[in-house]
Amino acid sequence: MSEASATAPDAAPLPAAALDEIGALPGRLAATLRSLQAAADVSFGCSEKEAIHTEDKLTLYHYRPIAPSANLPPVLIVYALVNRPYMMDLQPDRSLIRRLLELGIDVYLIDWGYPDGADRYTDLNDYINGYLHRALDVVLKRHQIESTTLLGVCQGGTFSLCYAALHPERVRNLITMVTPVDFQTPDNLLSRWAQSIDVDALVAAHGVVPGEVLNAAYVSLMPFRLLQQKYVNLLEADGDQAQMDNFMRMEKWIFDSPAQAGAAFREFTRWFFQENRLLKGTLEIGGRKVDLKNIRQAVLNIYGKQDHLVPPAASIALEPLLGTADYMALGLDVGHIGMYVSGRSQRELPQAIAYWLQRR
Repeated sequence: MSEASATAPDAAPLPAAALDEIGALPGRLAATLRSLQAAADVSFGCSEKEAIHTEDKLTLYHYRPIAPSANLPPVLIVYALVNRPYMMDLQPDRSLIRRLLELGIDVYLIDWGYPDGADRYTDLNDYINGYLHRALDVVLKRHQIESTTLLGVCQGGTFSLCYAALHPERVRNLITMVTPVDFQTPDNLLSRWAQSIDVDALVAAHGVVPGEVLNAAYVSLMPFRLLQQKYVNLLEADGDQAQMDNFMRMEKWIFDSPAQAGAAFREFTRWFFQENRLLKGTLEIGGRKVDLKNIRQAVLNIYGKQDHLVPPAASIALEPLLGTADYMALGLDVGHIGMYVSGRSQRELPQAIAYWLQRR
């Protein structure tokens, strides 16, 4: 036996608190599993809505008013293609739509649905100058007005910018939320992934790109937070049923990812992520140049200061590209998903939107 091993101290015993924590772990696991089983069938959406228009996979919803009208133009929410829009109305205490309704704002929402093999050749022109244009037609005719407010979310915000540039006469006010404009900022982790993929090969192999492919990409950006850490946090809830229900709603939304129409996915990946055409002013949709200088109406640009999918720099690049002097940037101290569901967002964002609209 060496002198070093002979004199090495024994390992220090675990503190009593640590031993108690280890002993309690099986009970906490069992309680968590029971609560998760009870939460398996959680429902989504808390605000009553009516389908007023359908076309192919698209459904246009109108939300039933729950407060006296604020006498503002209706708001049409244009969501992204890559996730489901019920994140905007997840549950009573986590619903941007419900907060807007409480403030007397008339709300419509586009649900793009679930593309399938028939949508292989659906492109960005179909989405922006086709489906979005006709859905907005329904809203305008319903209210007998010539223009109204678009609220574009994430990729839907990019669509809304393109639409407003191509059809400025139909957009009275434009709100963009967690919307990428510069797709190649140094801190954009998603952009690094998108720039490295062979989009032609991916679309050729699948026709419509499976949602699982995109989910794997999102998770790979922050694997600890999106995999291990959330389950550690789950144990700390000690089987609280409300927290389990919240967890299951978020899990189901995260993995409820529609497939992506092949042509549109190819164009969006190449034109926006790989070539950054929107920022450079070289983008064309349906044979027409998308010139953001055509946007001369009021613009409210909302971004998350902790957003890892759409970093702040990717959003605030918008201002110098516009043709309007009525521009406001609003940064909230939240992440991408927190913009929809965090307590801070629920307290601050709806009131800020309503106040901004009332001033215009």
